[in-house]
Amino acid sequence: MKHGLLAATWLLAALAGGTAAGEGDVLAHLDAYAARQAEVGRLLWRQPELGYLEVRSSRLLQQELRQAGFRIEAGVAGMPTAFVASYGTRGDGPVIALLAEMDALPGMAQAAEPVRLPIEGQDAGQACGHNLFGAASVGAARAIAQWLKASGTPGEVRLYGTPAEEGGSGKVYLARAGLFDDVDVVLHWHPSAENSAAQGTSLANISGKFRFHGIAAHAAIAPDRGRSALDAVEAFNHMANLMREHVPDGTRIHYVISNGGSAPNVVPDFAEAYYYVRHVDPAVVRDVFERLRKAADGAAMGTGTTVEFEQTGGVFSLLPNDTLGQVMQAALEQVGGVRYDAPEQAFAVKLQQTLAQRPPLDVAMQLQPYRADLAGSASTDVGDVSWNVPTVGLGTATWVPGTPAHSWQAVAASGASIGAKGALNASKAMALAAVRLFQSPDSVRAAKGEFERRRGAEFRYVPLLQREAPPLDYRRR
Repeated sequence: MKHGLLAATWLLAALAGGTAAGEGDVLAHLDAYAARQAEVGRLLWRQPELGYLEVRSSRLLQQELRQAGFRIEAGVAGMPTAFVASYGTRGDGPVIALLAEMDALPGMAQAAEPVRLPIEGQDAGQACGHNLFGAASVGAARAIAQWLKASGTPGEVRLYGTPAEEGGSGKVYLARAGLFDDVDVVLHWHPSAENSAAQGTSLANISGKFRFHGIAAHAAIAPDRGRSALDAVEAFNHMANLMREHVPDGTRIHYVISNGGSAPNVVPDFAEAYYYVRHVDPAVVRDVFERLRKAADGAAMGTGTTVEFEQTGGVFSLLPNDTLGQVMQAALEQVGGVRYDAPEQAFAVKLQQTLAQRPPLDVAMQLQPYRADLAGSASTDVGDVSWNVPTVGLGTATWVPGTPAHSWQAVAASGASIGAKGALNASKAMALAAVRLFQSPDSVRAAKGEFERRRGAEFRYVPLLQREAPPLDYRRR
């Protein structure tokens, strides 16, 4: 789907370098809200909360939306920190939704400085920039709502507060509960080290914890009476590593021993391994993980122990939508890249000295070429949303070029002005894209048509995540 399919006045204006009706007001609103948006992002950065524990973060985002006239439904889909905020009435217009992540990562505390400087007494950190994700999505939603009101355009904007993206699969519970069933288009974004509206796939995954139970005994006096749960974990891990030669290309298996016992002179009666399996094809993920479960049963049998399994997450790969990608690309082109001032330039230069890859800093100012066939290697629970409703995302340069996600360098920039600038650009691009979709029913119809073709007529959504309730305590265990 190319620009020719997006037959709307806004597109002609954008291609001509102009601005369609009302877009200037949207951008002005976001510029006026920019300082507060940066403050919200910084507050989430200062109080990093892990998946399903984002109590203060969720409350803050809801507060910002409520002040802008949004209706709030909190605690949806069995998740206390999940919420849906709505503005407007559908009428003859579409429902356009934005996603807002907020959870941090454990063990990633870091000051907003360009050198490694953990924060004393703090464990978690915003190593994936979800503080910016949540704040910028709220900013965009507020601007869209104001435009709907001022223009009298029929339609509804929603913001979904989505907890526990990092391994908790929060959006899957929202999709499974049918909360996207009446949505026409979903917009999202993610912090990045570059600016891109490229569309493509991600990796589906299943994750979970294998818990082995044995018999404790004195490791020197009576080892024959013990049955080591740690031996079972080690046997299991060995079998999993042998599997790597015999799985489809592109499969990724990774794990940690999350509990290996507490003292060498005690035969461990409990041990735990935490596993992920990823592949672009959800069917491959299902098959490989079932083989893992059988390997765990074998390891337990061979060591005289027992094993139980708890699934913690499971997500689909992303279903790309080129029609929506073209809309987002046009919006991003209007917004442009991130420009550093002198202190930010100095921050970036110093931080880059700690990176293995050091692309030119002006990458932050540039836009990456658009493409619709990007093969991503990460996983996201946005994947499940994208198989239920046409979905489009983008990334903006909130991090210094060369910065990998889930690094202390990402935490540092996510708490600095560089991160706030990139997040503001994301807000603007999403808001512009939404306004243009509200004004172009043909584009929404084309996106839905592409969505149905890509899914296939026989598709039925069966989540990879097979558990009744969210694991609200998965970060505590």
